[in-house]
Amino acid sequence: MTPVRLTRTVLAATAVAALTATALAAPAVAAGAPHQRDHTATQQTLDAAVEAGVPGAVAQARVGRSGWTGTAGERGGKDRYRVGSITKTFVATVLLQLQAEGRLDLDDPVEKWLPGVVRGNGHDGRKITVRQLLNHTSGVYSVTSDPGFQEKVFGPAFLEHRYDTWTPEQLVAVAMTHKPDFAPGTDWNYSNTNYVLAGMVIEKATGRPYGKEVERRIIKPLHLRATSVPGTSVTMPKPSSRAYSKLSVDPNATTVHDVTELNPTLAYAAGEMISDSNDLQTFYRALLKGKLLPKAELREMTDTVAVSADEPDIHYGLGLMRQRLSCGKEVWGHGGGIHGSSSQAQVTRDGEHSLAMNFNADWTGDSQNVIEAEFCG
Repeated sequence: MTPVRLTRTVLAATAVAALTATALAAPAVAAGAPHQRDHTATQQTLDAAVEAGVPGAVAQARVGRSGWTGTAGERGGKDRYRVGSITKTFVATVLLQLQAEGRLDLDDPVEKWLPGVVRGNGHDGRKITVRQLLNHTSGVYSVTSDPGFQEKVFGPAFLEHRYDTWTPEQLVAVAMTHKPDFAPGTDWNYSNTNYVLAGMVIEKATGRPYGKEVERRIIKPLHLRATSVPGTSVTMPKPSSRAYSKLSVDPNATTVHDVTELNPTLAYAAGEMISDSNDLQTFYRALLKGKLLPKAELREMTDTVAVSADEPDIHYGLGLMRQRLSCGKEVWGHGGGIHGSSSQAQVTRDGEHSLAMNFNADWTGDSQNVIEAEFCG
């Protein structure tokens, strides 16, 4: 996946299933007539996406304390959905909190926490830091780029294996059968294995499942009632809509599959979470306003690296991406894709203007258009 596609990133960075939807609070307030005009362009992009083939789209935005909700197709404004790689921001936040508490250091070698785990074909956890996992400069091969994994998880074989349970150790082991993408710290490449390892580090440092730490440190304090770390649960909580995929990279494929049910251990800490647009906005606004991290850790999180010389407007921090839009505005957040789901959550640096949205399809729809419409429209 090219770096610009990271703005619509997916759990599977090179997914066979075309899960590149281009990689994983206060209740929303119904908009009054004056405020509605501010989001006309955003609603138009949702309508256009459905006209182009997306079964359903939902978006919510907040400007200050004013909220707006837009839907198109078969969606409800309070729909919950799988957020894919947006999970990464939650995971990075927990690790930064642990650093602030003195329980680990992001410059610790991965080997300190996961001895012997990152080894094989040139991978060496002694030379990779936790920070490099979080900003994707580790060089660790992405499990979702493995052809065998792609075939079983993202292709038609998904229908046979959708309920399989994957352990994080299994996911890492698949990645270790390949050579690293580059020497640690010498380049940038989006790797889902990085965040599988990050989740494992949380578990080793705390003695608790990473999802329990996400719940204890973020979900409960922010009262994110629609947000969960599902583990092996294959169903979606209500309210929610169905999720659809063609399970094919063939642009001419016509068969659409209902992929709503799946075992999210295939993503683990790289992209298993479920949320809704209201909760995602609450999370990112709180994060950027400094309500979840001390100032020093928030500075580290927003200290970014370039993803590509060809894409100077996109930089990646620690589980958080900075993007300069066509109108010159900067937004911070993350995208996420997983089977039948393409999501975005973005907020301005002051935390005052936010957007969270989802398409319930993974083969069509351009979420970047929704971002541009909301912040630049």
